[in-house]
Amino acid sequence: MARPIQRRSLLRTALTTAGAGAVVSTAPPVLASAPSPQAGGGVLTGFDNLALDGYRLVAGQRVGLVSNPTGIVEDLRHEVDVMAGDSRVDLVAAFGPEHGFRGSAQAGGSEGSYVDPRAGVPVYDTYGKTPAQIAGFFRAADVETVMFDIQDVGARFYTYIWTMYDCMVAAALAGVRFVVPDRPNPISATAAYGPVMHPQYASFVGRKAISQQHGMTVGELAGLFNGEFLPDDPDARGQVDLAVSPVRRWRRSMYGEETGQPWVMPSPNMPRIETAVVYPGTCLFEATNLSEGRGTTRPFELIGAPYVDHRWAEALNERGLSGVAFREAYFAPTSSKHAGVTCGGVQLHVGDRAELDVIRTAITMIVAARDLYPEDFAWRETTAPFWIDRLTGSDQVRRAIDGGADADEVVAGWQGELAEFRAVRERYLLYPGRRP
Repeated sequence: MARPIQRRSLLRTALTTAGAGAVVSTAPPVLASAPSPQAGGGVLTGFDNLALDGYRLVAGQRVGLVSNPTGIVEDLRHEVDVMAGDSRVDLVAAFGPEHGFRGSAQAGGSEGSYVDPRAGVPVYDTYGKTPAQIAGFFRAADVETVMFDIQDVGARFYTYIWTMYDCMVAAALAGVRFVVPDRPNPISATAAYGPVMHPQYASFVGRKAISQQHGMTVGELAGLFNGEFLPDDPDARGQVDLAVSPVRRWRRSMYGEETGQPWVMPSPNMPRIETAVVYPGTCLFEATNLSEGRGTTRPFELIGAPYVDHRWAEALNERGLSGVAFREAYFAPTSSKHAGVTCGGVQLHVGDRAELDVIRTAITMIVAARDLYPEDFAWRETTAPFWIDRLTGSDQVRRAIDGGADADEVVAGWQGELAEFRAVRERYLLYPGRRP
């Protein structure tokens, strides 16, 4: 099997930092300068640092912001509204991802392009657009710097990081700068887990060869994208002029509640940090005929189907998985799979998050469902391309499960490629903490 990650020497990249002019560095990416935080207090986001520094990083530039409802400041105002009312920054446009800039659209939808009535700037819809089309938006808005600030949840198939990648490619095409005001990874970022994307399975739920739970911030991912993938992307024409405004007072082991930052739903089915904790694993149930809990108040925590009974919870609890217990549960989704039909299943109750490997947990759940309900369990598609292959990044997981492998055998199948990704990832980590 071809190696999913191409190793490369660190590339020398000109990155602009606030008040310092052009800097050439061999350690991608360079962090923008930021004011020293005062003693005490919660985590400062990259935007907090940018504003405290008087927007020096984007001074004199026509700025466009790629964001959604998560792009907020401490008093819960949106950054676009803050910048639109601040004479120190010239905000000229905004760009919306899946679900829309103001966040009103459901999964697989967006809000279209319009003039935002509050901020008074044009909003361009990037969802479903190619990098060339997005570059056209950048040119139409006459931006000189594009900022990206959206809360990620740490999973490869959460599409905002691929919106960032496409916008980085577009920025390279349009010849504009790219600035990432960083945000904490809300499910901690001490390690990377899971299978790695293989190029032939690339889609909008996984463009490039990173692991299923990447264990990085968006700023770190931007550096990795710029160093590893943009140079070989035929659409990119090389790297983008990248700068990262860092978070402060954040440790890699922190979860969202520990940062002091308010939780804003980054998408309609991500209501809680607890949802985000299990999502890198239980999102795999999207690719099965079991409900992943959409249409309930606990998406990705409630999993089940009309054919599931009490035996599934019993079998899962008998396995003694670390950091999680399973409650027998019954629910009737109001939308999505099995809408209006009572499903038997489980609710995941997470204990010690540090002990939880949620991807191994989800694989164990799928294997147990296969064994208990062999006549009923099925993948969502019956012919290629299988959605499970898109989500896991290759056909390895599906083929192993269909071949009768147990969870340990399935997990063992991706350890080699995961070790390779972890070695690449290490070079782009910007913050202290345990780095397996």
